[in-house]
Amino acid sequence: MAIGAFSAEVVEDVTGDATDKAGAGQMRRRLGRADLRAVPEARRALRELLRQWGRPGRSEIAELLTSELVTNALIHTDHDAVLTATVSPRGLHVEVRDFVGRRPRPRTTSDDSTHGRGLLLVQSLADAWGVRAHGVGKAVWFDLDGGLT
Repeated sequence: MAIGAFSAEVVEDVTGDATDKAGAGQMRRRLGRADLRAVPEARRALRELLRQWGRPGRSEIAELLTSELVTNALIHTDHDAVLTATVSPRGLHVEVRDFVGRRPRPRTTSDDSTHGRGLLLVQSLADAWGVRAHGVGKAVWFDLDGGLT
């Protein structure tokens, strides 16, 4: 489903219902190369997924961290990326896969810099996070525990 001029293609958009036995849902979106319009759309889609899951209490943190990972993938690579978010009773898992093998690193910045703080936010606010290599590229991910209320 495309919305307006948004170029991110929905690869899969399956959301669990709060009455599902497993209570799980998943969202997956392909993000167009250097298309920063994908950032607010990813936040909206994640917000909707969390609303249907019935545990929106930490959705602001989830949205912030997701937008950081999406922005990093789109700014620091010259390729498409894939965003996947999965919710279950155990928690939320979000990952952004890109097709560049260079691994990101949290870095300190000067107080007046507006860049370089994204992974520091992820490191500070997520319950767990990391970088996993794929055949071509990597996935940067974070988890928020099932205490999302």
